[in-house]
Amino acid sequence: VQLQASGGGLVQAGGSLKLSCAASGRTFSSYIMAWFRQAPGKEREKVAHISRSGSMTYYADSVKGRFTISRDNAKNTVYLQMNRLKPEDSADYYCAADLSSYIHYTYWGQGTLVTVSS
Repeated sequence: VQLQASGGGLVQAGGSLKLSCAASGRTFSSYIMAWFRQAPGKEREKVAHISRSGSMTYYADSVKGRFTISRDNAKNTVYLQMNRLKPEDSADYYCAADLSSYIHYTYWGQGTLVTVSS
């Protein structure tokens, strides 16, 4: 599967952004999907993941209550709605996919940059 992330940009603290990740292929619903982020000088961090059907989600403590991951299997797309953004949310955001693992992801999209100004 090939993944194409989009939706990043510059936003003021307290604002919102919605990231999208479009997947190629006809088996999108077979993949566990996740969003990761990496800020300069920091390790990559998993932000959220979502099960194949969308019924189960996980969030890092740092974004819980502010971010929402969702998917539309008919559109082969996973989303990350980010609300009440903080400067520390600034990072490159990556979507990832795997057929069976919630921990190790085989397929990665390119990053989309999110910058939150204070």
